[in-house]
Amino acid sequence: MTDTDGINPEAAPTTTGCVDCEANGGWWLHLRRCAECGHIGCCDDSLAKHATAHYAETGHPIIQSFEPGEDWFWSYADETYVRGPALAEPTSHPVEQPVPGPASLVPPNWRELLGAER
Repeated sequence: MTDTDGINPEAAPTTTGCVDCEANGGWWLHLRRCAECGHIGCCDDSLAKHATAHYAETGHPIIQSFEPGEDWFWSYADETYVRGPALAEPTSHPVEQPVPGPASLVPPNWRELLGAER
């Protein structure tokens, strides 16, 4: 795989939060962006692991962090970090958006819940 297989720099993000968590009233820890279609999913440290589920469903192999100040890419297919071009804006969720989020849905014992899943 070359560094650009599975990356579409023109694909805009689907939302600024995990699209699947938003649909079912869930919450997330960190966000990941599908570099091929722009789907925003929650990371593997989140309870639902929607970014990895998106890869399993679609075969889209590359994600980029959707966290402010992070620009790394990860290849599920190769299980390694890869290089990638600049993607369409926005490149992260809003800085004022809390982590975990969304604030209104994060339970007070979220650290305990995530610890139980690891």
